[in-house]
Amino acid sequence: MSGLSILDIHKRFAKNYALAGVTFNVKPGNIIALLGPSGCGKSTLLSIIAGIEGPDHGDIQWDGKSILTVPVHKREFGLMFQDLALFPHKNVFDNVAFGLRMHRLPEEMVRSEVDNVLEVVGLSGFEKRDVNTLSGGEAQRVALARSLAPHPRLLMLDEPLGSLDRNLRERLVIDLRYILRESNQTALYVTHDQEEAFTIADQVVLLNKGVVEQIGTPLNMYNLPASRFVARFLGLNNLIEGFLIFHDGNISVDTQIGLIPIGINHFSVRSYIQKKKEINLHDQLKVNVLIRPDSADINTDKGFPLNGIVSETSFRGSTCRLVVVVKELPLTFEFPATIDLPDPGEKIVIDLDPERSIQIFPDDRNS
Repeated sequence: MSGLSILDIHKRFAKNYALAGVTFNVKPGNIIALLGPSGCGKSTLLSIIAGIEGPDHGDIQWDGKSILTVPVHKREFGLMFQDLALFPHKNVFDNVAFGLRMHRLPEEMVRSEVDNVLEVVGLSGFEKRDVNTLSGGEAQRVALARSLAPHPRLLMLDEPLGSLDRNLRERLVIDLRYILRESNQTALYVTHDQEEAFTIADQVVLLNKGVVEQIGTPLNMYNLPASRFVARFLGLNNLIEGFLIFHDGNISVDTQIGLIPIGINHFSVRSYIQKKKEINLHDQLKVNVLIRPDSADINTDKGFPLNGIVSETSFRGSTCRLVVVVKELPLTFEFPATIDLPDPGEKIVIDLDPERSIQIFPDDRNS
């Protein structure tokens, strides 16, 4: 396997596992986001990949060869942290040139590489600027240029935008993806922010308590969360328990809000059945039911109707969010802000298209 391979990594501190069997690959040129809440093991894994710490079990490979015994400085990996650690007594040029000079490159080559990388990050002409006079975004770009200049075979970024305000983060993460793409830079990006991860990454590895919950493209992960934890972490909170009921070749799911027909060919039913080695059609199989907030309609007389009362409305720019109480269960839905919506206290009929609006997955985790 070319690129980086993380193979069954375990790490324990005292009696607690920080990582428990983490496995995934990073192909050359890809950007992988390590996503998860605080304490899930992201930074521990980054330290093991960098060589700062060693695993209790498992292997780290590059192009199929173990690098566990390779010292940090010989792994040819770059690191960029939230604390940019720019040298305050050096100007922009000398900050970016630092790693190149550590490799004892000829000064002419250093100047050429610095000029090139400053152009890539949009800072041409900043060479003589005092780093203490830079804006937050400019300082971030200098730190990125310094990390890119030695051409690391893997660039690891640990919450690099965490200290910036929301608006600047949203702009910079788009620029950052473009810069990494233009450089064809293989990268591992650590963050707890779902939007940041989805914006920058080709694939996302979602960790929870040291375990990989799901690996996939941002679109696939959002459209097909693999577990209750994944759905909740992505902000999909319309989760209820249900039971699959098989009847005359069809399938329904029995829930607190009613018996919803979903059909044997429903995409998540097929996936569920494939994961189960044996299914007794006479059993009521317990499942999680996700009702997607952005895939419902109002008063269309199509699909499965939910009769409820609006309890909250909130304007979100292009969308409006409604909390609807259905049989004492609050459910959240999002609709275009351009349509007329009922006010709090008014009745509403939400129409669900099971193929778009409903997803089921096994109830096999207490998350």
